[in-house]
Amino acid sequence: MRILFVASEAYPLVKVGGLADVTSSLARALRHMGHEPAIILPRYRSIRAALRDTHETGISVAVGARSERATVRETMLSEGIPAYLVENDEYFGTEDVYTQDELSRFLFFALSIPEVISRLDLRPDVIHCHDWHTALVPVLLKQAGLQLPVVFTIHNLAYRGTFDRQFLARNGLSSVWEEYAPPGAPRPGLNFLSQGVLQADVLTTVSPTYALEILAADPDDSIGHLLRYRRHDLHGIVNGIDHDEFNPAADPDLKCNYNVTTIKKRAMNKLALRKNHGLPQDPDVPLLGMVSRLEEQKGIDLVLQAMPSFVAETRAQLVILGRGQEHYHSRLSQAAVEYPDRISVSIGHDERAARLIYGGSDMFLMPSLFEPCGLGQLIAMRYGSVPVVRQTGGLADTVKDVSEQEGNGFVFSDYSADAMLRAIKRADGSFRHRDAWQKLIRRNMTQDFSWNKSSARYEEIYLQALKASRSRPS
Repeated sequence: MRILFVASEAYPLVKVGGLADVTSSLARALRHMGHEPAIILPRYRSIRAALRDTHETGISVAVGARSERATVRETMLSEGIPAYLVENDEYFGTEDVYTQDELSRFLFFALSIPEVISRLDLRPDVIHCHDWHTALVPVLLKQAGLQLPVVFTIHNLAYRGTFDRQFLARNGLSSVWEEYAPPGAPRPGLNFLSQGVLQADVLTTVSPTYALEILAADPDDSIGHLLRYRRHDLHGIVNGIDHDEFNPAADPDLKCNYNVTTIKKRAMNKLALRKNHGLPQDPDVPLLGMVSRLEEQKGIDLVLQAMPSFVAETRAQLVILGRGQEHYHSRLSQAAVEYPDRISVSIGHDERAARLIYGGSDMFLMPSLFEPCGLGQLIAMRYGSVPVVRQTGGLADTVKDVSEQEGNGFVFSDYSADAMLRAIKRADGSFRHRDAWQKLIRRNMTQDFSWNKSSARYEEIYLQALKASRSRPS
């Protein structure tokens, strides 16, 4: 099958978060299965990839009553996967992917997709749209008379692309909201995401538990109504990771490479991690790592609330890397100043530093308020860092408490600082039993969190979308 991804980011061309890893690694997995994936992205200024050739295509994009120009340029994602970049300096001429004017930026991107497909004669069998940035694509394809099967994946329901009626009218979208809803369907809310939920042939989200959680959303929420209306078309599929990309035996960003038979070499990474973050060296003291957006969703409030007790009641040290809301930046940085021998905080995105945290920490902390899937816990286990997580979304699907058979981490349920601290203290206690701890690391490192199973599920979903599209009234 020819599968065309439409997304806001894809590694290594542009990456802000896990979405970039998912789009690129799933595309590679599908290529290994014999399919022909390709991807369409905006061309942000931060994308500096060389063009594969000099081919450039000019297109006209209708934005309300205006007609604006864009150029489509071509490059390579990896492993021969074509990437088509929609270029317009007014909308995409910044280094940042997500800006204050996101609505206009991703509206222009979505409006360009039917024209890009037509002008480049791409002829995909299935289009796979990712998250709210691309959620208008299914209805815009119908409006353009392109009857193509569409799969829409919800990566995080909290982000919807919400706007007001002035935005709707100013950009000529009123007819889309009024004319394209199926008979008897709930009315879509004033957000991009609602159109993807309503109009795509098949819906997926990134873990089975998260699918159940969003179906049980607030009954007064318009998205909740739409999801329950489409519940038979919604499938939860756990994300995978690329085992070649995330491989401690070959990762150049580690101080020392290792595999499941040479786990003792991890100690060199722990030494380097502590040195880089100015923490005292003591092999008997466990080191927790956290690589995260610094936002409420990620449980940062719990970390801050638990900080004094964490220092007083455990031996552990904590290294945090991430960027997000300014008030979390300042409060975490202040905690690092207050407890310099126990806590280190680095504000920013740094892939190399993140890899050393995965490869050097003893435990990996994810106390999320909600977590659609999460890649951090999967990468951590691949690198031998034992997850300490809250039981929600994809964390519940991928991490079982060590008290259970074949358990692989330390799990807590209540969203509270006390519950999180109890899980950390259990991990701290278990760390003292070195033989059992090494056995736990080996079990985690040999688990298969690749795309093997999930890409096969997506193959089934694409076939389901093809079937649904063929039965759709013309």
